[in-house]
Amino acid sequence: MDVEDGERPFDVASDSCGQLRVHLSTDEDSEGDGPGLETFNDDEPALPPDLAWLEDLYEEDDDDGDGDGDRNPSVAADNGGKRSYAATARMFKLRRNLDQLDCFHRQKEHDVLKAREELKLCRQNIECLVKQRDDLENEIKRQKAAENSVAVFRLRSQHKHLCQRLQSEEELEGHINTDLKQQELELSEVAVELGRFSSLQQEVQEEERVFRVLKAQKAATRIQQERKAGQNLQLKMQRLRDKQAAMLMKEVNERQKNIEVGQVSRKMAAKHLKETIKRMHQQEAEREQQNRELLEKRIQAVKSLKSNIAATQESLRVQQRKAKANAQKKEQQQRQLRESLQAQGINSFKHMYQQKQLEEIERKQEEFAERQKSKRVAIAAKILEEEQLVNRRKRHQAVLPKPSTTDSFPSLGRAREKLLHYLDPSPQSATEERATIQLREVSDSSSSSSASSDAEDLEETMYKEVGHQSLTESLAEPEFSGLWDQNSKLQKLQDEKAMSVQTEVKQEQPAISSGNLNVIVKKVHGKELRGPPFLSKPEIIIFKDFEVGKMYKKKIVLTNISYVTNHCKLLGVSTHLKDFISVNFEPPGSLSAGMSCEMQAVFQPMINEDLEGEVQFASAVGPFSVPVQCTIKNCDLEVDSQFVDFGLHVVGQTISRTVTLTNKGALATLFSLDTAACLSPESSHVQVPTQVSANTCQDLSSENTTSENQRSSASIGTGELQPQQESQELSEVLQQEQSVSEASATGPEAVLEACVSTDVDARIDHSDGGDLSLGNVREGHIGPFESIKLEVVFTPTIPGEAELDFHIKFSDISSEPIPIQVRAVAVSVPIWVVQPSIDLKICMFDHLYQDSIVVQSSRAKTALKLTFEVCPEMRKHMEILPKTGVIQPQSSFNAQLKFLPRCSLSKDAKKFFDSDTGVLEVPMTVQVAGQVKPVHFTVQAVVTSSDLQFDRTEVDFGYCSIYQTVISSVRLTNLSLLPQDFGFLRLPEFIEVQPNDGFGTLLPQETLEIDLIFCAHKAKEYSFQLSCKSGMNRDFHLTCRAVVVRPPLELSHSLVQFGATAVGDHSTTIIFLINRETNHNQSKQPINTETKDAMTLVAPRLFSFLPPKDSDISIAPSAGALLPGERCLVQVTFRPRLLDQEIKEEALRLFHRAKLLREKELERNTHTEKEEVPVVTSKGKKVPVVPNNSRVSDGPKTEQLTEPPNPVDIQPGSEQYEDARASLLYSFNQRYREYTVPCFVSDRIPPDDRQEQPAWSPFNTLDLQLQCPAVQPALVVISNNGLSTIDFHQVAVGEKVIKRLTVQNISKEPLDLRSSVLDVRSVFSLLNALRCIRPGDKHTLVLAFSPCLEEKYCETLEVRSQKMTLRMTLCGEGVVPAVTCSHPGGVLDFGYVLESESITQVFKLQNSSAVAVGFRVQLASLSPTRPRGGADMVAFLLGSNTDSQVQPTVGTQNYSGLSVFTVVPVEGSIAPGQSQDITVTFQPDHPSVNYSDRLTIELSNKSKVCMMDLKGAASSHNMYLYGGDLLKVPIESLLPPLIASDPQLAAESEVTERPTIPVLVTLRAKCNAGTITPAVRELQVGCIRSSQPSKKGGEFLWDNVASLQQQGFSVEPGKGTVEAGHKRTITVKWTPYSGYKPYDVVQTCVPVTLKGDETNVYRVTLIALVSTTAD
Repeated sequence: MDVEDGERPFDVASDSCGQLRVHLSTDEDSEGDGPGLETFNDDEPALPPDLAWLEDLYEEDDDDGDGDGDRNPSVAADNGGKRSYAATARMFKLRRNLDQLDCFHRQKEHDVLKAREELKLCRQNIECLVKQRDDLENEIKRQKAAENSVAVFRLRSQHKHLCQRLQSEEELEGHINTDLKQQELELSEVAVELGRFSSLQQEVQEEERVFRVLKAQKAATRIQQERKAGQNLQLKMQRLRDKQAAMLMKEVNERQKNIEVGQVSRKMAAKHLKETIKRMHQQEAEREQQNRELLEKRIQAVKSLKSNIAATQESLRVQQRKAKANAQKKEQQQRQLRESLQAQGINSFKHMYQQKQLEEIERKQEEFAERQKSKRVAIAAKILEEEQLVNRRKRHQAVLPKPSTTDSFPSLGRAREKLLHYLDPSPQSATEERATIQLREVSDSSSSSSASSDAEDLEETMYKEVGHQSLTESLAEPEFSGLWDQNSKLQKLQDEKAMSVQTEVKQEQPAISSGNLNVIVKKVHGKELRGPPFLSKPEIIIFKDFEVGKMYKKKIVLTNISYVTNHCKLLGVSTHLKDFISVNFEPPGSLSAGMSCEMQAVFQPMINEDLEGEVQFASAVGPFSVPVQCTIKNCDLEVDSQFVDFGLHVVGQTISRTVTLTNKGALATLFSLDTAACLSPESSHVQVPTQVSANTCQDLSSENTTSENQRSSASIGTGELQPQQESQELSEVLQQEQSVSEASATGPEAVLEACVSTDVDARIDHSDGGDLSLGNVREGHIGPFESIKLEVVFTPTIPGEAELDFHIKFSDISSEPIPIQVRAVAVSVPIWVVQPSIDLKICMFDHLYQDSIVVQSSRAKTALKLTFEVCPEMRKHMEILPKTGVIQPQSSFNAQLKFLPRCSLSKDAKKFFDSDTGVLEVPMTVQVAGQVKPVHFTVQAVVTSSDLQFDRTEVDFGYCSIYQTVISSVRLTNLSLLPQDFGFLRLPEFIEVQPNDGFGTLLPQETLEIDLIFCAHKAKEYSFQLSCKSGMNRDFHLTCRAVVVRPPLELSHSLVQFGATAVGDHSTTIIFLINRETNHNQSKQPINTETKDAMTLVAPRLFSFLPPKDSDISIAPSAGALLPGERCLVQVTFRPRLLDQEIKEEALRLFHRAKLLREKELERNTHTEKEEVPVVTSKGKKVPVVPNNSRVSDGPKTEQLTEPPNPVDIQPGSEQYEDARASLLYSFNQRYREYTVPCFVSDRIPPDDRQEQPAWSPFNTLDLQLQCPAVQPALVVISNNGLSTIDFHQVAVGEKVIKRLTVQNISKEPLDLRSSVLDVRSVFSLLNALRCIRPGDKHTLVLAFSPCLEEKYCETLEVRSQKMTLRMTLCGEGVVPAVTCSHPGGVLDFGYVLESESITQVFKLQNSSAVAVGFRVQLASLSPTRPRGGADMVAFLLGSNTDSQVQPTVGTQNYSGLSVFTVVPVEGSIAPGQSQDITVTFQPDHPSVNYSDRLTIELSNKSKVCMMDLKGAASSHNMYLYGGDLLKVPIESLLPPLIASDPQLAAESEVTERPTIPVLVTLRAKCNAGTITPAVRELQVGCIRSSQPSKKGGEFLWDNVASLQQQGFSVEPGKGTVEAGHKRTITVKWTPYSGYKPYDVVQTCVPVTLKGDETNVYRVTLIALVSTTAD
């Protein structure tokens, strides 16, 4: 067995059959391998990802083993080594696989239980189905005995269905049983496997226990190491504190100096601050004055706006009335015209539609004329530009001799004259009209090209139409010599060389000119050669179905079929094909017989015409050519049959035949079916003016432009070679276009309308007559290689022959119409119903209606059997008697129709009955023997009910006292389509029905509101029924109930009338609620016998007032309890206010009013822009000048597009909301409202259980009537969004916040204001006094809030006047600021920095409170409370403890006097939930390791957030070494080091004697129980990262390392490099050497060299000893 097998204990898998396979490998399998264990240690397999942490764990153990030399050997032997690691991995794998096996076993158990449940459920279903089957069999036997065949058939069907279900359930049972057995087998196999591995599981549990013990031992070892590291860290901190204490004495003088500088700076800052505050006060006063002026201007603008709005509304109303009158007048005229046309027998709708079409055509003609006019102007401008260009050329080239332009271009001059004559609106002759049309085409085609091409096309076209001269006469001498004169000789030489090489070809030129290019008879080597010397494949170059504007390429292979070596040269293509076909051919040289060469023909058509020609070649044998054919797209249309014969059919049938129209061509076309009797030549095609217009019907805009471009390009392309021929063709085209100029005058839109109107007229005038008709497809588009089926329908209605001739017309001119002939014969039906539609009028449900059905026989010669069929849905409601009968020849047969509609009609006959309208339409059938088509007739009726319906089934009058009258309304609806009488009969004496005492008539679908008046004089419960009888003798009942009580409590006043109360103020009144009950005076309301004894005792009554929701009423107390004989004072308060909905509606009204004003302003600005002022220029021309304020209209145009806001989006506090609220207050009128407030009174509370919730009886309800008038307020708040609640929100404890509130007098009388007295101990205060304000004046109240505790405050301030009292609610909350620092405090170490360079560290202050908090950052070196004159350092230096390791708070400072540590920002404020970055910069100016300071962060309430000690060191070189013991006090003198008098001597002494830096390292080994633990110390070597790029990393080297090892010292590493910005740790370890005597001190000195920008030498003194008290 290999190692991999040993690593895998077992594998569990399932094959496709569900069998379980378990592969095992335990320790027994690997016992025989012997050396396999060593192989396992060397080449172990990789662990799975979930056990990868084991490898890391054992790597850490290995590291610990290397570091700790004195580890217990027994523990290392038990726990170390890779053998233990492999065993642990094997244990975890075993545990994972055993868990998987357990999970698999549980899954199998779950599957078995699930299968058993399914089997049990299936057997229950089978038992149920068997029981149902037995019941059905018994029922079948019972129905057979009763001879009920219908039920027997239904039950047999159910029995069959049940047997099928039973069979399927039994099959399912067998399948589930098989699955259950299989799963039980698998479960047993898994259980066997699980039992086999029980011993292995015990072994794994034992290994896990051992592993946990091992893990606990490792944890204990790590805890001991961490404790030792913590002790070392405490020692370092103690040393650091000693250094800080030592530096205090050196910083006294520097601190005093800094304090003096700070005081001077503060005095200067205070002076500038006073000036700034004074300037800010002045600016604030100026802004307040500007705000006052702006407010006055706005008030005046609002007043003027109000007057303008009124005028605008009046003008709008006048305009709306005028527009309405004009619309009514126009509608009346149209109605009169329609009536007159109908009186004359004219189709008014068609006439008015044509009239609208004519108006639309006239409008488009006018638009087209305007476009033509603009094009004329553009052409004239181009002609003027050309003339100016020619004049400039004449001036510049006057020296050059050239003939006159007029003589050289006579045709161009005449063209321009004609063009100017065309632009003249005077009448034109026929020739001029043709020129006009031609110019129009040229202008249209040239509009999409550049200006130069426009001029060339115009001159060339005019030249073709007017010149009629030859090319030689029209050519002009060039204005200046070109390159063709210089290169003519060179070209001649090249032509002579080419002609000399091809001498044989020149000899055959007469044959080419004679035209016999392909017929050559020549003898070669004695053989006669007939035909061309080269064979072309393909023989003819064919470009079929090309499109203009596209490019086509073809490859041609030429094969030498002569008997000699031959060559081939391309001569060219036919003359009329040169503009369209180009040939890419490279001469192949000499070709032997049978060899071939290739060429490519590129065809780019520019005209839509068929072209034929040839490609000409020359060879050594003779010339030959390859024919070329280019064909355009065309239509090839045909039908499968031109004669359709329907044959003989009975009247009433519908037969259809299909004619297939096929287009075998590549050109699409339009087709239409014309049923006209004769077809004229003019109408032989689809009626469109030209071929261009025909294409327009498909894609009008694009095809029109394309066709004209093709026509213009064709004329340009062929005009150079055949000017006369093109002129004739152009004149023919102009004549054709002149004949349809009226139809196409309005452009593509008019052409499309002409096509549509022509087709509509054709359908109207030539509508299909008789019984033969065409299908739905009468016109359309047939694409290339497409087929369309055309349907012909024969629906005979009258006996006789029918024929139809029609033609299929096409828009393609070359396609002839296809005639189609249709023939058919119709015969009459022998039997029919005399009245095909039987109308039963309006019928009611559950009533019988009858009618007679008459069947007539006319053509039948024998008696025929009739069968009347009623559809199955109507058999419950309709019946025909007799169902069958025999009708004699030439006679009639009567049948009786009975109709009894039932209420289930809507469910039974959903297809025939519309439940919404009540319309019933039933198709009936009469089957006639021997007649193919049955006779159909229809029974129609409107079925309605006779119901009267109340809108509710029960009327509850509620609880009323014996002194009240309750009115309840019900709605009675007549659901029938017929009128019905009704009346309420046998009414009780305490109920009254109105109107008309409960009698009346209801029209169809009418609803009448009926009032039921209830008035009872006895206290009890009433329950009764009202009976309403209809005219159909039907009774409809209405249940009523009421409870009449005698209330136990009484109100002193049931009606309260408030005085006029201003909006925002309140009025209060007092009423009393009295309990007049006594112990012996019980309420006479109905009570239960169970609670009768409890009610006899004295118990209070609970009451509760329920004011209307969203009302202005408040009641206090709203609830309480009253004992018998007591009374309670109730305070009712009326606070009128503006409803939210009213404010939103007012906001919408203001928006619409502002919108109308903007529209009016826009119209005014537009009118102003149109008034242009003409300015006379120097040349005497008037130029219109647009006013500069025309751009003002841009704003209203943009605002006009704004949509009105949604009322839901108008939120309280928004600008729109507050404007609307102020508008309502200023325009508020008197408002009067009445409220009814119910007072609910409870039953008695049982005295034995006062905690029980009492029952609230509706018998005891009282009603309180309130009359509440509201008036306009005299004093309103115009600031704070109009709210009277001033919320100071959250304010930090100790701070003071001031807010202002402005009120205005909107009444017509002056108001004398006075305020209520605030609490003396309150945190709120009113800072200014109140005064008398005149109408329209304002007054500002200044309020302050200064919290002293962390809690919420609220108080009410009343501003009183003689008309109203304005109450203001003051609220606020005191909050204690909560600020945290990201730095935990303690030491903030900056490390080493080069002198004169800086390093920065940032920490954050997080404000987690809900208010803004101010902060201040203080440095101890700049603190004014620091001892003066260095007293603290003197005390430190003269302290009793000379070995103190505490460092002074403020250490070494810079020589420059500036603080070595700087903080930004020094103070500021932190917003709620925000943070502030504090940046601390360390910038020393001389080398030292004793830089320190203390930083304190203090809040505005004098609480301290954080305190940290700043520490840093500076070096003059980039390499440094630190660590070891303290050798001197951490206090330095502020005096700089002495400078030598002679620089040269100083430099020499520095070179010769560079001092070394001493470092002391003491190592104490620990001795415990005879075991010595080696002493370890660490030194740090670092390299400072500098801003200078030249300074990079450094090196370090320990000298005499060998001598150190002899004394037991080891240094690791002894040398190395340090990158800039990094540091390396040097571990110094001392292990007592052999022969070491206890209590001896080992001392040695070793130099350490650091090489950076300079080389420094540190003298490290190592002192080692053994101590029993060492940490």
